[in-house]
Amino acid sequence: MTSTPSPQQTSHTTTLNVPPLNDVLLIPLVENALVEDLGRRGDVTSQATIPADKQATLTLTVRDEGAVCGLALARLAFAQVDASIQFTAHTHDGAWVTAGQTLATISGNARNLLTAERTALNFMTHLSGIATATRKVVDLVADYPAQITCTRKTIPGLRTVQKYAVRCGGGRNHRLGLDDAILIKDNHIAIAGNITKAIEQAKQLAGHLIPIEIEVDTLEQLQQALEAGAELVLLDNMSPDTLRQAVALCKNHPSGRVKTEASGGITPDRVVAVAETGVDFIAMGYLTHSTTALDIGMDFSA
Repeated sequence: MTSTPSPQQTSHTTTLNVPPLNDVLLIPLVENALVEDLGRRGDVTSQATIPADKQATLTLTVRDEGAVCGLALARLAFAQVDASIQFTAHTHDGAWVTAGQTLATISGNARNLLTAERTALNFMTHLSGIATATRKVVDLVADYPAQITCTRKTIPGLRTVQKYAVRCGGGRNHRLGLDDAILIKDNHIAIAGNITKAIEQAKQLAGHLIPIEIEVDTLEQLQQALEAGAELVLLDNMSPDTLRQAVALCKNHPSGRVKTEASGGITPDRVVAVAETGVDFIAMGYLTHSTTALDIGMDFSA
């Protein structure tokens, strides 16, 4: 588990102040998206239908309520096409907005506005959908101590911004990459020989700075992990009853309280039952691979 700040419990209408990502991280994503869209000939539709010197203003408007994420990416999409375009944000990432609310106003050369429009919207709708879904899940478990985390089940190349979107929804990040922490999963255990060997070998490499987590599927495996000195366990695909037993074993272990994380196909309709078991963290790949985009559009203003 990485050491991202623990968010306050939120309600849907809470506005979160999440540290923004630096433009240096975002520009390559925007450039790649624009190159993909422009192809070899550029925006031939705008070239064919709009005078070269035509000026216009677009408004970025949300059509359903939700949590905002991706404003910087939208801004950069327009800036990469035309640095003279004026992008004025009227809210910020992490804000909860209502249907009809204007998120930004964008003014400049009409052709260039339309060239960047879809790239800006693709980032905004996708990431705001993740942030919105995360906020709703966090709200569902607000009465429990469990923290909602995402996973590495992300779109290749977009992990940094997808995990940022989870933070904008009030969730936490699990590993950003394989180098963040040691997470010993079933195949690692099988190849290493057994749970004890896997943990012992991991401790030799980790030193005191790299956290170690181990995945277990049964209470028997959990006992082995605890005896081997595990300090954080991933309780995978366990029923609520088994999770309760596992949490009790970890809380009462003689070596001290062992932190617990539940995982395995957890969706919003199951998350409360999981949180009721007393786990510390709930890992949800759903947040980055199965959420619905937030409906956001660009409207011609003048």
